[in-house]
Amino acid sequence: MPGRLQRKTISQEAVDLADFKVGVDNVIFSVDTEQNRLLVLLVMRHDCPFAGNWSLPGTLVRRGESLEDAAYRVLSEKIRVNNLYLEQLYTFGGPQRDPREAKDAYDIRYLSVSYFALVRFVEAELIADGVSGIAWYPLSQVPSLAFDHSEILKYGYQRLRNKLEYSPIAFDVLPEVFTLGDLYQLYVTVLGPDFSDYSNFRARLLKLGFLQDTGVKTSRGAGRPASLYRIDAAAFEQLKNKPMVFI
Repeated sequence: MPGRLQRKTISQEAVDLADFKVGVDNVIFSVDTEQNRLLVLLVMRHDCPFAGNWSLPGTLVRRGESLEDAAYRVLSEKIRVNNLYLEQLYTFGGPQRDPREAKDAYDIRYLSVSYFALVRFVEAELIADGVSGIAWYPLSQVPSLAFDHSEILKYGYQRLRNKLEYSPIAFDVLPEVFTLGDLYQLYVTVLGPDFSDYSNFRARLLKLGFLQDTGVKTSRGAGRPASLYRIDAAAFEQLKNKPMVFI
């Protein structure tokens, strides 16, 4: 009898199911190694809500479009770049995260499935289609953002730090040849100078066995010439999904 009573009680409950629209917001990071700055790409919104405010690049998902395809579409509409790393970050769906919910007669909720990306700064070409402005902002100078994008950015920054500490995502945005000093500077800019000293970083990296010395050296400033390295693709393929700790 208790079971029947329970089922009857549940069947009499009024259950309100929310209708959703799904958006994708991208946290696009880059590292300016010349000025030692971690940058995030922001766009100034052209449309309401939050017209004239800075936000992360985003879009609503179209019919027949996967979340990942929508994320890549956002990238292609805002930036031209050959080398990048992209990963799904988190889903943000708190009530009233989007002011359109309160004005919608059908109480449509707006979810944001966020992604974070890392791209090469020197090759990135920005596109301002559909927005009033677009710019790289140093992480320390990001203005107040529309919606809950400040929360999304904070989450994305923490994920970037975590990924750099144990995975080789930085190698996805390297040029064909690079110095170990350039690579070290990228890590220092994101993680801070205390993550590892250069000698320890260099020793651990070379021990992994997927870097090839090209035999060419480059001279910058008054310091001694530095060796240029490239990635051995076959050796890297076997290691890229394994932890790589430089701490």
